[in-house]
Amino acid sequence: MTTKTLEIKNKSSAADRRLIKALGHPLRDRILQALNESVASPAQLARALDEPLGNVSYHVKILLECEAVELVRTAPVRGAIEHFYRAIIRPYIDDENWARLPLSVRRGSDAQNAQAIAGDVAEALAGGGFDDPHSHISRAKLDLDEEAFNELAGDLERLVERALELAGEVANRDAGRSEAERSERAEHRTELAIMHFHRTAAGHRFKRYGLS
Repeated sequence: MTTKTLEIKNKSSAADRRLIKALGHPLRDRILQALNESVASPAQLARALDEPLGNVSYHVKILLECEAVELVRTAPVRGAIEHFYRAIIRPYIDDENWARLPLSVRRGSDAQNAQAIAGDVAEALAGGGFDDPHSHISRAKLDLDEEAFNELAGDLERLVERALELAGEVANRDAGRSEAERSERAEHRTELAIMHFHRTAAGHRFKRYGLS
């Protein structure tokens, strides 16, 4: 496992430009997320994402050009050579660069992520994923001025960055462990999902009664 593979977030402008291009289409966002979870070929991705193989192959090629994914291996499959890829950067982008993406792309990515989170939460609730007392779920409606809103946004961004750093530290420690040591250590396969958004007019429907 190389240092490049364990990269959590490269702050160089070149890396930022590559990531912006990589996330510039909702399907590339989904592919990159899938390849952060496991090695896969375009054919496997097409089946998992329920997308045409031609579309998936095209966007995998762009991700490869952006150095967001790398070829891991090839294997003969039904008389052809199948290519298997993995992600080498995480599909995470800071607020400044996120704002540079077209609104349509941001909305498409948000919709896909929200649907994925909803599905993961439902599975976790059904399977005891919140049973650990250190699990967390909370909900708070806030009324913030511009200063407080920006401060909270910065706190959330730093929290996500720290979570990714911790995951990278674990991966680096694992790189120095034997297979037996890795299998014996305690493992918490978790998911961190944070949502902070503006409430719609429907979210204020109780204000006429003096409630919020």
